[in-house]
Amino acid sequence: MLFSREHLEAHEAQSLAPYAAKSGESRGREHPENESLHRTVFQKDRDRVIHTSAFRRLEYKTQVFVNHEGDYYRTRLTHTLEVSQVARSIARALGLNEDLAETVALAHDLGHPPFGHAGEQFLHDLMEAHGGFDHNRQSLRIVTYLEKRYPGFRGLNLAWETREGIVKHETVYDAPSNQDFDPESRPSLEAQIVNLSDEIAYNTHDLDDGLRSGLLNPGQLTEVPLVADLAKELGFDLEELDEFQRRILIRELLGQMVNDAVQATHVGLEAFQIKTLDDVRNYPTPLATYSERMKIYLSELRKFLYANLYRHHYVVRQVVKAKHVLESLFSAYTEMPDMLPPGVRQAAEDEGLYRAVCDYMAGMTDRYALEEYTKLFVPSGR
Repeated sequence: MLFSREHLEAHEAQSLAPYAAKSGESRGREHPENESLHRTVFQKDRDRVIHTSAFRRLEYKTQVFVNHEGDYYRTRLTHTLEVSQVARSIARALGLNEDLAETVALAHDLGHPPFGHAGEQFLHDLMEAHGGFDHNRQSLRIVTYLEKRYPGFRGLNLAWETREGIVKHETVYDAPSNQDFDPESRPSLEAQIVNLSDEIAYNTHDLDDGLRSGLLNPGQLTEVPLVADLAKELGFDLEELDEFQRRILIRELLGQMVNDAVQATHVGLEAFQIKTLDDVRNYPTPLATYSERMKIYLSELRKFLYANLYRHHYVVRQVVKAKHVLESLFSAYTEMPDMLPPGVRQAAEDEGLYRAVCDYMAGMTDRYALEEYTKLFVPSGR
């Protein structure tokens, strides 16, 4: 049996929740083009995101640990894949559009610069007098302008709902700031689910990587009620936690967060009588949420990770190195533009030097940035 795009759209209309984003009702693309015979608009968007250069570069961008520090630690790419998996699971349970949730999840960090959130802050500081830097806006810039894959337009020409979900990505550490996508309204519930999935993914995998690296001691987790309560339920002694138990603990922790998000969001949708996508957009606060108990638990977990992992002296040393590398490269490129590759120099004529340098540096992987630093500032560097 052959399924056409029209068949898939009709299936969505019949099977998804009434407040889900339907691909057949998309606001469309900026540049008209023929749609796929056998893929919905959001499935086509997903495939375009995966095939970008920016997506491939996520493999060598920092999550917490710089890429060269070990093969087992999460990178920005594996983080993105974990967010996508969580988002699909939650979207499926709530009757939402899995394809849109997956696409926004896969694209949500395309604009992240090297060296994680510290790198983003440093690049913003360097660009403060020239428009600043925000990785959500940079992700949108990548898919609407910087990727060059089609003769008739720049960017990927993604659907409006996908672009809106990218630029309105919001977590405890990220806040949307774009004014071009109904700034007074909420994004689709699928995009809101990605916001939760991002937080669920980094809380669990950063904890996992912290324990694996030895920067965190399992005994410290007695200070974290969410983890301590779960360990007790599983019959684990955190002071004697072995590797196999650690894997079980992280897996169960992830499942607990996902189940809580599904249940709490469902309860809210019912209580607030959300019936349509417009109801989602017009509701004053995000509808994708956790229970009040889980919110308290996660607040304690975030405080623990910040104090004991993100501010660990080893991580702080890497942050200081990253700051030095980015500041040095930025100064060199802006003071001596002739050092820039021809494509970047051409972009500088169109965009201005500082924005072109910012785009260039934001696209760098950790490895590339370190190699550039070596080439420019280490006498023996090639």
